[in-house]
Amino acid sequence: MTQTDPLARKLRDGLERLGAALRADQWAALADAPLNPTQAQILNFLVKRGGARVGAVAAELGVSQPTATDSIAALERKGLAQRRAETKDGRATLIFATARGRALNETLQTRVGATDRALAALDPAEQAQLLALFINLIRNLQLEGAIAPQRLCVTCRHFRPYAHDDANAPHHCAFVDAAFGGAALRLDCPDHEEAKEAEEIWLKFSRGAPTGDAAREAVP
Repeated sequence: MTQTDPLARKLRDGLERLGAALRADQWAALADAPLNPTQAQILNFLVKRGGARVGAVAAELGVSQPTATDSIAALERKGLAQRRAETKDGRATLIFATARGRALNETLQTRVGATDRALAALDPAEQAQLLALFINLIRNLQLEGAIAPQRLCVTCRHFRPYAHDDANAPHHCAFVDAAFGGAALRLDCPDHEEAKEAEEIWLKFSRGAPTGDAAREAVP
């Protein structure tokens, strides 16, 4: 790398280093578990989504459907996942985590690695800033088609950005009818409903806090 390297390239190099640390953490967390990182990621996805089709699993991981099928089959052999016919379409099959799979996933999610400790060492304001940057980056990757659509607050029809004149809790969630701050923004909300006006919501969020009457009129 030279001093003339574009800043975006330097940021990507930084993400690659973070990715290497995350992978090391994943392998360390699975030292006594009957899973590899891909299987663990699928299991966590199934738990969070309450079941999913093979295609959704493949899209989430960014792998081919046969690759996802092989990993799911391994989870089934280990008694951590099972297939069921989808209620609305008997011809379709959903993959679910079993009780044993959910218990194992809960254990794995509580394990703390070097990346967790490094993030915890940031002060709350830095953590909130980093979360906002992650949200922006994830959205850009979605627009590029590089990752599957995520259940982000900023793409949800219930999200009202900067609806309150309160620096600590400027946003509003219409689903629970409550104000909340930037640190509470979600990357994967189970109550997410894709907004038809997602671009308009994003523009309001990315512009930052309105002032005066605009702030008071933000909540319908």
